[in-house]
Amino acid sequence: MKLKELLHLATQGKIRELELLSLEGGIYLLRAHLAEQCRTLQDERGKAMHLRSSTHLRDLLRELPRGTPPPPCVLVQHVVHDEMCGVRNGVIAPLRMPISLASAW
Repeated sequence: MKLKELLHLATQGKIRELELLSLEGGIYLLRAHLAEQCRTLQDERGKAMHLRSSTHLRDLLRELPRGTPPPPCVLVQHVVHDEMCGVRNGVIAPLRMPISLASAW
């Protein structure tokens, strides 16, 4: 999904949650959870859009019409030590931390 569609769906209240995925190398990807599917934000060439930070995401969402509340958002980060060391048994869930899109603080 492109930014224009993301903003349109957010305006209509159809986005249940945004996930800002933290990846190795300081790259973030944005996934939007809709009622029936999960979609990744794409750039104009149709490739996954690389965001630089949560501030970059806030800047993108400034285009929401005034009075439209931003959807709930979580920062998702895998714990690399658990993946590298492999000490724990079973499924290792990523860290999911709510972040505010209205304010950086």
